[in-house]
Amino acid sequence: MTQINRRTLLAGAAATGALAATARIAAQDLVQSTPDMAGKSVLITGCSSGFGRLSAEHFARAGARVFATMRNLPRPEADELMALAEEASLDLHVIEIDVLSDEQVTDGVARAVEINGGPIDILVNNAGIGISSPVEVQDMEATKLIFDTNVFGPHRMARAVLPGMREKGSGQIFQISSQLGRVIVPNSGHYSATKFALEAMGEQLAYELVPHNIDVTIIEPGGYPTEVWVNRNIYTAALKERAEDEHTSGYPRAVSRMGEEDGSGRSANPMDVPRAIAKVIAMPSGTRPLRVAVHPGAKPQLPINEVTAKVQVGWLGESGYGPWIKAVHNA
Repeated sequence: MTQINRRTLLAGAAATGALAATARIAAQDLVQSTPDMAGKSVLITGCSSGFGRLSAEHFARAGARVFATMRNLPRPEADELMALAEEASLDLHVIEIDVLSDEQVTDGVARAVEINGGPIDILVNNAGIGISSPVEVQDMEATKLIFDTNVFGPHRMARAVLPGMREKGSGQIFQISSQLGRVIVPNSGHYSATKFALEAMGEQLAYELVPHNIDVTIIEPGGYPTEVWVNRNIYTAALKERAEDEHTSGYPRAVSRMGEEDGSGRSANPMDVPRAIAKVIAMPSGTRPLRVAVHPGAKPQLPINEVTAKVQVGWLGESGYGPWIKAVHNA
């Protein structure tokens, strides 16, 4: 069986024009009040489209030095960002990082540190994928790919930047999760499983990094009209093509819709996410929230976030870990 990977699937789609156009910041978004980010260095994964692409431009226009990373260079999205940086005199650098590659993560972060002249201030773990279907239909190829991208990738990135942040005695890490990192929609494959894991990793890091003055914030977006659904269709269609009848036969309705999401029904502005991140960055160290729900509509995860924070403080607040737990939850 041919093993799927992001390079072959998405490169093929791009060649046939299947991918949506690169996201751009609209004029009205540029006049929104944005905290001054001058003097901040920000490394963002997954900047070819969506939240990553918008965040790279938004933070650079706010004065930050931005390291916009993406895989499979050279590519048109990278050329566009570099042209934008030159035209607008932005301190924006495109670096190749595939979060699945230990070597690219190590080399890419080292390159960013070299350009920056010191450790990175802020890491935004944005790169992620989805592969939709009932869980039984998710074969091991799909399962390994989504966990490697959504969980092990952010882990690689955190390990690469943390020694420098600890040496400097400050830093921030953002985990771009989802509402589905706290609640579950059937037939979404292992997406929730990976985002639940990402949330747990982020919360544990937040506690452990209190002594090092490094903050961790988990961003939980709802549904937005980005390219994520286009890419998800590509991965999901590939899974459907190779799926075995003994697994698909139990879920005819769900399987019939695999790879055919049209992205309709999403009208919220994706700029909500970079704006939310910028506001958290501007907050004083030690006061930043552990979780931020981002969407103008329903936020079903909020009561879960409230209960889990209360449980953590109640369970460990008076233990030896108490100062860490209370510091993260501002208790």
